[in-house]
Amino acid sequence: MTPERSDPTAPTATYRLQLQPEFPFGAAAAAVPYLASLGVSHLHLSPVLEAVPGSLHGYDVVDHARVREELGGEEGLRALSRTAREHGLGLVVDIVPNHMAMAPRHNRALWEVLREGPKSAYARWFDIDWDAQGGQVLLPVLGHPLGTELEHLRADGDVLRYHDQVFPLREGTEDLPLPQLLDAQWYRPVWWRLARTELNYRRFFSISELIGVRVEDPEVFDATHATLLRLLHEGVVDGLRVDHPDGLADPDGYLRRLHEATGGRWTVVEKILSDDERLPAAWPVAGTTGYDALRHVDGVFTDPAGAAELLARYRRFAAPPADRGGNWEATARRAAYRVLEHELATEVDRLTRVASRLCATSQDPALRDRAPWALRTALRELLVRLEVYRPYESGDPALVVTEEHAAGARAAFAVPEEAGAVDVVRGLLLGRYGDGPDRLELRTRFAQTASALRAKSVEDTAFYRYVPLLSATEVGGNPGRPAVPPAEFHAYCARVQRDWPVTGTVMSTHDTKRSADVRAALTVLTECPERWSEVLREVGRADVGAPDGQLAWAAWQTVFGLGPADPERVREALLKHVREAGTHTSWTERQPAYEEAVAAFVAAGPCGAPGERVARLRRELEPHVRANVLGGTLVHLTMPGVPDVYQGTEAECRSLVDPDNRRLVRFPPAEPGDKAALTAAALRLRARRPEVFGEAATYAPVSAEGPAADHVLAYARSGEVVTAVTRLSLRLAEAGGWRDTWLALPPGRWADVLSPGREFAGYARVEELLEPLPVALLERVGD
Repeated sequence: MTPERSDPTAPTATYRLQLQPEFPFGAAAAAVPYLASLGVSHLHLSPVLEAVPGSLHGYDVVDHARVREELGGEEGLRALSRTAREHGLGLVVDIVPNHMAMAPRHNRALWEVLREGPKSAYARWFDIDWDAQGGQVLLPVLGHPLGTELEHLRADGDVLRYHDQVFPLREGTEDLPLPQLLDAQWYRPVWWRLARTELNYRRFFSISELIGVRVEDPEVFDATHATLLRLLHEGVVDGLRVDHPDGLADPDGYLRRLHEATGGRWTVVEKILSDDERLPAAWPVAGTTGYDALRHVDGVFTDPAGAAELLARYRRFAAPPADRGGNWEATARRAAYRVLEHELATEVDRLTRVASRLCATSQDPALRDRAPWALRTALRELLVRLEVYRPYESGDPALVVTEEHAAGARAAFAVPEEAGAVDVVRGLLLGRYGDGPDRLELRTRFAQTASALRAKSVEDTAFYRYVPLLSATEVGGNPGRPAVPPAEFHAYCARVQRDWPVTGTVMSTHDTKRSADVRAALTVLTECPERWSEVLREVGRADVGAPDGQLAWAAWQTVFGLGPADPERVREALLKHVREAGTHTSWTERQPAYEEAVAAFVAAGPCGAPGERVARLRRELEPHVRANVLGGTLVHLTMPGVPDVYQGTEAECRSLVDPDNRRLVRFPPAEPGDKAALTAAALRLRARRPEVFGEAATYAPVSAEGPAADHVLAYARSGEVVTAVTRLSLRLAEAGGWRDTWLALPPGRWADVLSPGREFAGYARVEELLEPLPVALLERVGD
């Protein structure tokens, strides 16, 4: 732990609230007494700055200078802060440095840029390529090509109107005939489909409604952060969560500047780490928001052999082509090609232009005579092979854009000499041809495009095509390797405690595709793949018209994980599933006949009479689902890091992909149950004994002995608290139960926090320890 990351004000635990007009600051304040009673130290708020009216999430900021009026404005936030402090709670706020809403009517800075062009005082705010599109910002807002939309465009005083959208007119152009008026603006309204290939501003991923902000510019940083920093220094806010740092031009520099501006307040970043990737050690932050923890917790409750068998049965059932859902690596690679050719085509064009200009004007002969098509091919082939979200200036780019990747990229060229473009591009990315503005731009744009590609191709495409085990297709996950051995889990926890002891950890968020409880149920299927296959054979006899095998497999798993639910929720989630997959329909090329078939299948099958057979299997496996739910919850709340509890998940919570997971929740929950009691007990223990879990704490595995030792996951925190949970409980029951299995507790007498009155010492008989609950939380009470 470096001194610059040390923060004595780090939370012990946070509770995430999704603010929206129907749940403003006042509603959050009303929930404070209950939330304080849970044992968290801080409320974690979704973005609080002015957003597009009606926004249900707040990530579409339009004004950094104002706290959102729909939530209660700055006074409402201050009142919430006061109420929170009266109950011993602080506030952590989500900030969005990467982008703003492309909503000129509400975004004053953008309005001024569209009115005044590159000479506007706000032009430096936005990542616009003024050299493209004839110096006009392309606005993909028209429903059809311009020729068919002219009748809906009209000048009205000093503004241009298009249905309910309004744009500023350049001074002196308001009296021009409409065609000439449009040509005279600093922007050009066009058919929305042109965004794929013609856009000349950086977006959030492929979302044209969100425009990139240049916070690498010190003046832009100051202007966009002044209000939040003022609230931080005035004590209204205590810590920050940084949204999507991967999209920034210079994440390293941004985080250093933010660290200095906040005085080193506790800050976590929404950085998704791929498998063995490490958070850059130079970043002055507390850590990530915790998707790496989610992957490890889910993985340790997944049976590796059963997951492999489930995959084999899925392949027989659905018969997917290898690169369209049959093989993970091939599916992810094909999805990456598709995204580059479609959603991110304009970003690749810009990269190619920069690389071509650099090669054409270079004085280095090694860079000359490189055709634009060859440079484009090299860029594409290197991008699709990256195994992490992006390279960083603080790291070694050669470890990200590897020679192995280059060798694969060269194979895309028929002529070996033309494959030299790969070495040129890689050399430029690694800084081997010197420095300069164009070289820096290429490296920056490549990194930004890489992160967008990874998110769109993996999270938003391949995860919906490769579906043998839906619990593994989660943000930060690796569906090709869903299981995590206990030894690997322990090594991960020890590393976190050593390097990032107050990093964030999560199990459910506003972005998870399924809540932790749904995933916990699905992982049980890795313990009984043959039973699952038999159930699918039974429901298949009903012949309810599944459009395709992959969709059917995913749909049946969805209702198994979710349990009884409103059919509309299931239908909407599965329609989103097939649109994201993009193999039969998509968001931009919808196929009504296919989507109608999906809806009909969901109603007749998973949500119809055949669905009862899946529901019966769920009821039969309920004890094992419960073991996973409680085990995952307790591990999350006691492992190294600062746990973030997503709204409503302190009790049983079964939710699907957004917007399903952003529904309003009730405080306190209507049916608390075992999970709520466990959550409160663990959080209160953390609050009462912060030194046991904080920066100076320790983590040590606790070993079990006996025939069922592999089914115990146990560890000690600072020699004062022991967590023990059951893993793979169905396999355990089939093998004969715990029998003569013992847990070697650390020295001392240990009280059961979850079942008061019980004490253990020395060797604890596991059958006694993990009854009546499949988990145990012990606190040392004496020598």
